Amino acid sequence: MTETSIFWEICGAMGFLGMLMQVIWVCVILSATMAAAAIAFPIALPNCSDRCGNVKIPYPYGTTKGCYLNDTAIFGYYFINCTTNAYGQPQPMIGDFNVTSISIEEGEIEVQMDNSLDCYDKSGAPLGNNSPSLTLPSFTVSATKNKFVAVGCDTYAYLYGILNGQNFSVGCLSRCQTIDNVVNGTCSGIGCCEVQIPEGMKKVKFTAYSFEKNHTQVWDFNPCSYAFIIREDKFKFSSDYLIGLQYNRTFPMVLDWAIGNETCEVAQNKANYLCGANTTCSNLKNQVGYRCKCKDGYEGNPYLSCQDINECEAKELNNCTSYQYCVNELGSYNCSCMEGYHSYGKACVPDQFAFNESSLSIKLTVGIGVGLLVLLVGGSWIYWGLKKRKLIQLKEKFFQQNGGILLQQKLSNYQGSVETAKIYSAEELEKATNNYDEKRVLGQGGYGIVYRGILPDNKEIAIKKSKIGSQHQVEQFINEITVLTQIIHRNVVKLLGCCLETEVPLLVYEFITNGTLYDHIHDKGQSFFLSWEKRLKIAAETAGALAYLHSATSVPIIHRDVKTANILLDDNFTAKVSDFGASRLIPHDQTELNTLVQGTFGYMDPEYFHTSQLTEKSDVYSFGVVLAELLTGRMALSFNMPESDRNLANYFVSAVNDDRLFQILEDHIVNEGNIKLLKEVADIAKSCLSLRGEDRPSMKEVAMELEGLVIMEKHPWGNANVNIEEIENLLNAPTQSFNIDIGTNCSSNTTTGYDSMINQVLKPLDGGR
Repeated sequence: MTETSIFWEICGAMGFLGMLMQVIWVCVILSATMAAAAIAFPIALPNCSDRCGNVKIPYPYGTTKGCYLNDTAIFGYYFINCTTNAYGQPQPMIGDFNVTSISIEEGEIEVQMDNSLDCYDKSGAPLGNNSPSLTLPSFTVSATKNKFVAVGCDTYAYLYGILNGQNFSVGCLSRCQTIDNVVNGTCSGIGCCEVQIPEGMKKVKFTAYSFEKNHTQVWDFNPCSYAFIIREDKFKFSSDYLIGLQYNRTFPMVLDWAIGNETCEVAQNKANYLCGANTTCSNLKNQVGYRCKCKDGYEGNPYLSCQDINECEAKELNNCTSYQYCVNELGSYNCSCMEGYHSYGKACVPDQFAFNESSLSIKLTVGIGVGLLVLLVGGSWIYWGLKKRKLIQLKEKFFQQNGGILLQQKLSNYQGSVETAKIYSAEELEKATNNYDEKRVLGQGGYGIVYRGILPDNKEIAIKKSKIGSQHQVEQFINEITVLTQIIHRNVVKLLGCCLETEVPLLVYEFITNGTLYDHIHDKGQSFFLSWEKRLKIAAETAGALAYLHSATSVPIIHRDVKTANILLDDNFTAKVSDFGASRLIPHDQTELNTLVQGTFGYMDPEYFHTSQLTEKSDVYSFGVVLAELLTGRMALSFNMPESDRNLANYFVSAVNDDRLFQILEDHIVNEGNIKLLKEVADIAKSCLSLRGEDRPSMKEVAMELEGLVIMEKHPWGNANVNIEEIENLLNAPTQSFNIDIGTNCSSNTTTGYDSMINQVLKPLDGGR
């Protein structure tokens, strides 16, 4: 072979390899976006129910006779009693405990465990003490998932149980003399203490006690001692718990379970051995019994049988490269070269490069030459390809992580004419906020930070940047965008668009220039300029917006966190209701929803707090607190006040009932011309603050009354001619919704509401965002 022919063969190989590499990169990028096919395997015995309510019930557990493991030789506790709770919802129970989840992979079951309370009145007289216990003999308290916690400023607590067949106890002490010394997020003995639970502990019991003074020295901010076992990832200490935990009766706790009281080696030789086909058996550390697990390449319930996974159905389940096809086998798979290619190591090479073995020197020359040319000529192209691939994968990851798929699903059920929201790029919003400069921060709360942004056309916007955190926070974000797309009202903050291609999701709103109503009421420098006329107008506009949410939207909406910090004001002091992260959409066939309690202390409806039944009247109560703030200038909760005056709602109702209204009103809003109006607004606030929801007016009735008072304020000579029908028409603005166009960002679909709440009882309740 001549040198010329060798040269042209090298060039031909270069051209082919260049095309081959481009095809490979395209295939890699496309395959990165493919999802695995979902394979459903049975988890329960045939003809047996595999769930109770929202909780999956896998075998060996079951809800009816014949559906759960009932072998006395194994002495397991596998019967799940699927009862109905007080709200008519299915509730799985094991013994006396509510079950929230069962894991066959980890051998765990999550239940709700009681809280130990040791409470006293102001004089130190005891109000009651309880000692919760776990008596299920086949379960141990998970040492890796739980911790034992005591909360209080005059508190110590003990945890008793059986460990390695002997009695065992452990405890901790928590002290503090003032709430100023308590640090949120830490549990090191000042207001909160915690201890790790040893492995293998069972039959536990725990009790909280007062250290020496029956809480008399700290009673104003901590009337009780608390002790509880709680799932570690569900607890973060807050100073609010020093008084608030007396209302929290149960907490999530994880128990470990196993099969029988024998090791794998002994059980495998017996007829009642439970591990099914294609499984492995493992012994437990510090616990009797064994667990089963599917072998690699198999999936299913290992206590029934495990079935082969077809790794060839989805690209991410196998590592076959380009020019290879996947061949499924039992428990595994093989990658074989396509026709026209042959195996070269782990790669597939075109047949045209299969040189004769006698021409080894030519092969080496061609290989080295091609390699050098590829490195020199294609180096920059490969770098660009890798960078672009990484960027595409990163944007796809953020899109899914920030709830893009969930948003598409939630918006997919809404039809009809819609208004399209703008999709902002990450670069555009970074420039608008000067790379999220701290000087641009307008405020922040539990779920995100709000920045002021300026677009190139000098238009001001507000950008809500969610915090990096749990799936629950993503659901809050998706819930807020779903709710806002259903609302167009002049007294509700308008959603302008969104962006999902960044690490944290972003919402873009109209910029409200004059801050929050909370600042104008409680900042003494601003409060004086908030006249009675402005306060009445703000109250009427806020009531009108809430009435619109309750009765004029296509699906009624309960805000669930009405407070002055969530009411914004523009330069004309026009009210704008904001922050819909906790809101709920209410189906037309329901008047109430059973939810986990969420809201802000001081504004929260006490009936909702105690029953977990959310209704439109819950917003009415919260609005009553807002009215009381507007009239008195006091905060909803003031811990520096005497106990009887601490809660504004109770303080306000008591003053109105005792005919002391004008002793608690803001001095500068009272004059001879508005005394009658002040009394009428106070009566409206009092009715809103009724303890029973059925005794409160509807939000629409409140809005009509306040709008009538606004007209009376402006035209006192025309009081008798106020047209109620005209007022009612003002409250029913036409309903519109956004159409969010999602590429890798947002979707062009619309949907019903989604419950953004996830056990906020165990997390500190933050202020407005």
